[in-house]
Amino acid sequence: MKVWMGKSKAIFLLSSLALILAGCGEENLSALIPKGYGAESSMDLIILSTIIMLFVFIIVMLIYIIVLSRFRVKKGQEDYIPKQVEGNSTLETVWTIIPIILVIILAVPTVTATFDLADESDREDGLEIEVTANQYWWHFNYEGQEIQTSQDMYIPTGERVHLDLISSDVIHSFWVPALAGKMDTNPENVNTMFLETEEEGVYYGKCAELCGPSHSLMDFKVIAVSPEEFEQWVEDMQNVDPEEEPQDAVAQDGKAAFEENNCMGCHAIGSSPSQVGPNLTGYGDRTTVAGILEPTKENLVEWLIDPESIKPGNEMTGNYPELSDEDANDIAEYLMQLEASEVTPESVEN
Repeated sequence: MKVWMGKSKAIFLLSSLALILAGCGEENLSALIPKGYGAESSMDLIILSTIIMLFVFIIVMLIYIIVLSRFRVKKGQEDYIPKQVEGNSTLETVWTIIPIILVIILAVPTVTATFDLADESDREDGLEIEVTANQYWWHFNYEGQEIQTSQDMYIPTGERVHLDLISSDVIHSFWVPALAGKMDTNPENVNTMFLETEEEGVYYGKCAELCGPSHSLMDFKVIAVSPEEFEQWVEDMQNVDPEEEPQDAVAQDGKAAFEENNCMGCHAIGSSPSQVGPNLTGYGDRTTVAGILEPTKENLVEWLIDPESIKPGNEMTGNYPELSDEDANDIAEYLMQLEASEVTPESVEN
């Protein structure tokens, strides 16, 4: 008995700990704190399905308790056999109709939400962004705006932003939990969805499809700003001069080393499409290195010298000459000074 009680306490403590830890993490990385139209629709369905499951659980437990208390073997009635109910048409009708009703209650709003979230009737009037998933980074092309970005996607609040999603290699999945549900990015076809939020903030995105050894490190951000700030950001991005010479001598050396090592063979600065690597426009405005590290020069140098140790299986490893410590330091200084706009993730209130 004491052993059983000990196991029960351990299970209770572990369950409580798991429940508490489930609430940890970034606020804008939770589907349970919706801040977008799509996420709110999903949350409504989660609440409805949870209520239905609780209803079924309570009914089943009530029946279980009634059967246990009413039909348990009693003293002096060891040979008693209760009335058998097989073939009872009333009971069979009840437990056939009730599940059908529950399925209909859940199916109607689910189908309605599915068609609502697939609605593209206002697509021509809104902002459109092409999203390309790569191992292990994200590229964003603002259609008609001549803006290319990577890792950070800026969107205006109060406007439906339509996304065309595709992959350059394997199947990935685009997911910003606080804003909308998941959508696969496939190499052979374009999937579509939209983001819409009324709240400014930095929302964290993840790849939700196992795609390789660094799948869990394939992070990105959606930065929602006011329409006025978004217009300012668009103007700033369109006026970026990729040939602009850095003011700092170290950064000037870094720009030269960047060109000598043919980094532009894979990357781009400005509105030119990237070749095979992330677009580096406004790199100095980003809040992470390689999407996951603190935005320090030391981390960027570490990434440039040995990217494989940070993101195993990434496409950057082995695709450029081995950098000296001095060149890596200079290039890092150059990249950290690539600032495109005053509208940055740091300037946005969460």
